[in-house]
Amino acid sequence: MDTDMEVGSLKLYVKESGNEDASRMMVFLHGGGVSGWMWNKQVSFFKDSWCLVPDLPGHGRSPVEHGSFTIQGTVEQLCELISEKADGREVVVVGFSLGAQILVDMLCRNPDLIHYAVVNSALLRPMPAALRMIAPSVRLSFPLMRRKWFSKLQAGTLYVGEDDFEQYYAESLQMNRELLVSVLTENMSYSLSPKIAESHAKLLVTVGEKERGIMRKSAEDLVTCCSAAAGIVFPGVGHGIPLASPELFNHTVDGWIKTGGVSSDVNLIRANPR
Repeated sequence: MDTDMEVGSLKLYVKESGNEDASRMMVFLHGGGVSGWMWNKQVSFFKDSWCLVPDLPGHGRSPVEHGSFTIQGTVEQLCELISEKADGREVVVVGFSLGAQILVDMLCRNPDLIHYAVVNSALLRPMPAALRMIAPSVRLSFPLMRRKWFSKLQAGTLYVGEDDFEQYYAESLQMNRELLVSVLTENMSYSLSPKIAESHAKLLVTVGEKERGIMRKSAEDLVTCCSAAAGIVFPGVGHGIPLASPELFNHTVDGWIKTGGVSSDVNLIRANPR
């Protein structure tokens, strides 16, 4: 079921599927530059749960307020959405990249809303040097993003397959320069709040072995702040494990929810020494 929901002052496109009578509700938050379709293989795997897949503001079929994206505004919308839809169900939220940053902020702002949180590839350390380069970099690269060959290169870094590429490309054409700058700015300026320690959610933190060092350090920061968190490194993969190896990702998440343990196919993330 596809719906445009009034959440706060805006409509948010949400795809609902699975078993509406299930005792568990799963919410999947996509990364920047893609939309809810990136979770298709997760939604089919977790079909026995009630699954909600929103398009984040400014992505896919969801509009954005005043032309700019903000993590805080999105968090407010999603917390309201989950509160309205949970109806006593156990709530599991899975976030990738930008969606993972949003999930972390949800845990900080509403520590009792979510029961299980899967934070995949969240940047939790600001990048001031990169922030200064966003506007000039976008000004130079934006025309290239309209070229299909360049879009294919970008898609490859996210493990977007041939079956999804045309939708990925079409949606990239929809994103204007102002929106792209705001998404990148929010992404690269986000920092982990100490309030994360107040969250009561069970937490699984994941990162790809081939991701940038700052991503691994961000995962270590989160594991350090949350003593009960499980942290794992997916071997041989970069930024995009849900698309790169959906079977491994799905079974890892499913096993963790059911048992609290993780597969021997992955490496553990250790907390930073205090």
